[in-house]
Amino acid sequence: MPFIIRVKREFQAAHFITDYHGKPEPLHGHTWLVEIFIKADSLDKGGIGYDFLEIQEYLDQIVPNYSCLNDIFDFSPSAENLAKWFYEKIKEKYPSVQKVTVWETKEGGAEYFEE
Repeated sequence: MPFIIRVKREFQAAHFITDYHGKPEPLHGHTWLVEIFIKADSLDKGGIGYDFLEIQEYLDQIVPNYSCLNDIFDFSPSAENLAKWFYEKIKEKYPSVQKVTVWETKEGGAEYFEE
């Protein structure tokens, strides 16, 4: 019986969207939230599919906390592009990742998953 292990991590970062078709967007910051979903097909003897703390430690290594995202990435740091980037990074360590959601605000975010 499969389980979905969910882990969230908040981070602070600034960005601006390049090639934005609306009103020009200046540099601004958000409290972002990345949420990952990893499939576990079985549990260990302790009843755990994946250790939350281990996943959190990995996120600590890859989350660009307190940074300007435009200085880090060679793509426009939209929620959509960040969701895909996080998905690909997480898949390197957790191949059974199902999807990643990146929340730019409490009201708006994007998910990335492979079909």
